[in-house]
Amino acid sequence: MLHIGCHLSSAKGFAAMGRQAMALGADTFQFFTRNPRGSRAKPLDAADAEALTVLLRENGFAPVIAHAPYTLNLCGQTEENRSFARETMADDLSRMEHIPGQLYNFHPGSHVGQGTEAGIALIAQAMNEILRPEQTTTVLLETMAGKGSEVGGRFEELREILDRVNLSEKMGVCLDTCHVSDAGYDIVGDLDGVLTEFDRVIGLRRLKAIHLNDSKNAPGSRKDRHECIGAGEIGLEALARVVNHPALRSLPFCLETPNELPGYRAEIELMRGLVRE
Repeated sequence: MLHIGCHLSSAKGFAAMGRQAMALGADTFQFFTRNPRGSRAKPLDAADAEALTVLLRENGFAPVIAHAPYTLNLCGQTEENRSFARETMADDLSRMEHIPGQLYNFHPGSHVGQGTEAGIALIAQAMNEILRPEQTTTVLLETMAGKGSEVGGRFEELREILDRVNLSEKMGVCLDTCHVSDAGYDIVGDLDGVLTEFDRVIGLRRLKAIHLNDSKNAPGSRKDRHECIGAGEIGLEALARVVNHPALRSLPFCLETPNELPGYRAEIELMRGLVRE
């Protein structure tokens, strides 16, 4: 069974997102924990969170993905920026415990000239301050396209972070198809080879979710511009191989394509129709 969904607005609350996902034919979804370009979060409605927890359980949802705001940079150049990121992520993870057992995804960050090794060290240090033994949420490092000073464009960089985190069992990886293609991994011509490399460097047991996106740019462009399914440089045939790959097909897939809800509904239906039972 293909577990697939899309990015939804959290403006109307947790349970409303669950109902909207079901109306789209989805059995997972992603949402921002707060304003993606800011820092504010709405007050938590515990009853609404409990209603979503019940809906997910009763309707056989795969884990849903909370996405950290883009403003977080755990390896920023100033302690002020890093402190803001740590405090925001810690607050997000505290809130996530109201919908236990889900996923929390974040962009590792940009080292802004400090160097990749310094960025990796700062990210791992932050995770060691934030993670708690009792938490049920799994925190995901997202594979990145490698633009600018981004950390996470190579599998080895993610592995280095994981190796330095004390509670690494609380962490995993989210693979973004647009990002890995833009980073130079040949998921179009050699998906098996890419996953073998991922397994060798990180371990497939660490892979917890897939962002299913086409790319506006050629492989290796290091640009990170998502495209609708089948309309970009990855293409429908290659993305069909992704959702059908035996190492991936049990994972939650989330669309982050440039769509409104009708477009998401069509893409969910399209990808479900390409699944080989």
